[in-house]
Amino acid sequence: MRVTGLVLAAGGSARLGRPKQLLPYRGTTLLGATLARAAGFGFDQLLVALGGAADEVLDRVDLAGAEVVRNRAFTTGCSSSVAVAVDRVAADSAGVVLLLGDQPEVPPAAVEDLLAAVAAAPAGAAAVMGACRYTDGTGHPFWLGRDGFDELRTLHGDKGVWRLLDARADAVLVDVAGPVPRDVDTVEEYAALLAAAGEGS
Repeated sequence: MRVTGLVLAAGGSARLGRPKQLLPYRGTTLLGATLARAAGFGFDQLLVALGGAADEVLDRVDLAGAEVVRNRAFTTGCSSSVAVAVDRVAADSAGVVLLLGDQPEVPPAAVEDLLAAVAAAPAGAAAVMGACRYTDGTGHPFWLGRDGFDELRTLHGDKGVWRLLDARADAVLVDVAGPVPRDVDTVEEYAALLAAAGEGS
């Protein structure tokens, strides 16, 4: 099964007040660390959606190995990035593993177990959606199967993929040890991520 990774990094960082993609983290940037982690997952194709601060990101983040998808409508929510990116997914890819650009500590086991569950599910059951079920709730990475791409192209807002997931009784849910990996929308969340990584702010 050939798989595409899609990292969503097009947000405008309105709540943070500066481009979160460029925040220092583990000797690189927040997005750089996320892409390095994603590169280690062994995807057959890796896409990264950019929008807010795209020119700065292109100038300062190592995007080697990733194909850039520009989302001009990024202010309408992250669903627009998914809608744009599905048309760039390789024709032989069975689907997409959806990752967040501000979530650099997704455990490899989450991706491995999600893909294993998708591959083992009955025909049709995993064709559209899957997600990880952590000890404190459901979270990324998500699985978006090719059979659902037409629906993904119609998404709007920040929670479009979540709404699709909630509506699917046949979605594959994979139990993953530990809490949902930290993401960054505020200064406080950035400080918490740094503290968890043993870094000062």
